[in-house]
Amino acid sequence: MKYTQYLFFLMLIFTFNSCSVYNFTGTGKIDAKTFQVNYFQNISELVEPGIDRDFTLKLQDIVQNQTNLNATTSNADLVYEGEIVEYRFSAMSATSENTAAQTRLSITVNVRFSNKNKPEEDFEKRFSHFDDFDGTQQATGAQLKKSLDIIFERITQDIFNGTLAKW
Repeated sequence: MKYTQYLFFLMLIFTFNSCSVYNFTGTGKIDAKTFQVNYFQNISELVEPGIDRDFTLKLQDIVQNQTNLNATTSNADLVYEGEIVEYRFSAMSATSENTAAQTRLSITVNVRFSNKNKPEEDFEKRFSHFDDFDGTQQATGAQLKKSLDIIFERITQDIFNGTLAKW
């Protein structure tokens, strides 16, 4: 009987202990209290007004929504900075009339991540994604917004996974 109580007590301790270092976003324990996302300027050859602001805000939102870190504008424990280095449209397949049947929007972002508390985790890396859409559609308005949302969602999640979730 005493052995059973001891075993139950140990299992209870391990259960609660493991819950304290893991959460549903998969980040585990983060050795930081603040984060900062600097402005990601679009330095690609093709410039689309506003995508740099939208990307910066999307990255800030994902970190804020999936962690308990506080956003700050200076002297943060975790710093994200970089630039949009590629913003490109390309035809993916042609029709019999020599027009694009599908168009691909590709975006590549260069990210520099620094962790003041764990400098060994600092890195510079490129993240990219694309979205294909019907070549007869104009890459403006609703179609452009939809493609940007898809691409930014994927890139920011990849950045989050690479920096905090360690996937």
